[in-house]
Amino acid sequence: MLITHATVATLGEEPRLLEDGAILVRDDLIAAVGDTRTLVARYPHEKELDAAGQLAMPAALCGHTHFYGAFARGWAYPGPPATTFTEILERLWWRLDKQLTLEDVRYSALVCLADAIRHGTTTLIDHHASPFAIEGSLDVIADAVVTSGVRASLCYEVSDRDGPDPARAGIAENARFLRRMRNDPHPQLAGSFGLHASLTLSDATLADCVAARDEIGDGAGGFHIHGAEGIADVEDSLVKSGKRAIARLGASGILGPRTIVAHAVHADAAEIELLAETGTWVTHQPRSNMNNAVGFAQVEAMLAAGVKVALGNDGFSNNVAAEMKVAYLTHKLVQGDPRAMPGDLVMRLAYDANAELARVFWPDRTLGVLAPGAVADLVLIDYHPTTPLTAGNLPWHLIFGYEASAITTTMSAGHLLMRDRRLLTLDEAEITARSRELAAALWERAS
Repeated sequence: MLITHATVATLGEEPRLLEDGAILVRDDLIAAVGDTRTLVARYPHEKELDAAGQLAMPAALCGHTHFYGAFARGWAYPGPPATTFTEILERLWWRLDKQLTLEDVRYSALVCLADAIRHGTTTLIDHHASPFAIEGSLDVIADAVVTSGVRASLCYEVSDRDGPDPARAGIAENARFLRRMRNDPHPQLAGSFGLHASLTLSDATLADCVAARDEIGDGAGGFHIHGAEGIADVEDSLVKSGKRAIARLGASGILGPRTIVAHAVHADAAEIELLAETGTWVTHQPRSNMNNAVGFAQVEAMLAAGVKVALGNDGFSNNVAAEMKVAYLTHKLVQGDPRAMPGDLVMRLAYDANAELARVFWPDRTLGVLAPGAVADLVLIDYHPTTPLTAGNLPWHLIFGYEASAITTTMSAGHLLMRDRRLLTLDEAEITARSRELAAALWERAS
């Protein structure tokens, strides 16, 4: 396919903006990027997709999400409103996840995958929980991912909060899925070893997880865990171990260059140094941090210390543009400094850093850039700015002018997943109807 007459924003280390640009897609890769006249002349027999002046960009990526949380939208859980982050966990999330069946898991994933395609997000790193429907849950999500056409890394969050049997089952589900990925790899799928948080993990369970991961060997990768998201995680860890939460994870063998620590809001200076020394990834989820009133991560201090930081959504919509806008604005408010979190830095977190993080799971794939040899993950955006658009000012256009609703076309690995705002791989009407029935039944069970 030859995509023609687009305003092509390549991103990458040497970003370019090509007026009347074209992109040649061969199989799942980008074969050429240039001006329309040249590429049409060079490849006259290619099937053509006329972008009609739309903005072409790399598809978005998400460093941390929760497909299982889709059915929480609009649910008025019983009892008074939560007043702390721990109460939010107990009254909302740990009430919801206990009620999930495997069918709920499937449709929660499908809801989020449809949302991702609509918002142009084609690479996601998921963190799953369904403590009374654990066995096979990652396969159920994997099937939905493959059907959708996007790619996702999956894991199950091991926790002691529901007793020893679910904890052991969670370890087994991670190990089973990681062995599946090693023995039967799929280009759309990857895995890591999921853990909930220090808050809900004993020393014995942490040790069991490390042992299970090590037993699998090189194909097991790293861990994916919430770390120091709320102050309660730090306080609990100090009681359990005399160490702060991230320091405890380091002492337990959890940190490392293939591990993701989501949030790290309450990491202190020594822990930031530890994250940098171990090469551990941190993901920043500003919308979630605001919603849970847990505080804001010291992202710029982490980056200055050498920590690798990417951008996630923690189960909010897969609208990476919305996450970028909140990151840009809220750090300024929190720090009382309009220079904080500039637009080009937000852009690097969302695209460059997330693309680098994705290479942990797909090491042979180049994402987040429109260039020959990169995977053909891209979006077409009906955005025609009234002010000049350049490669240099693109981040501020995305923050102040662009809305994800302007995305008309989403492609992943050379396959069109949405064209002219119509989903091509998922039946959105069926997903909506069935998920509405399942969510209503879940709410009744959980009330």
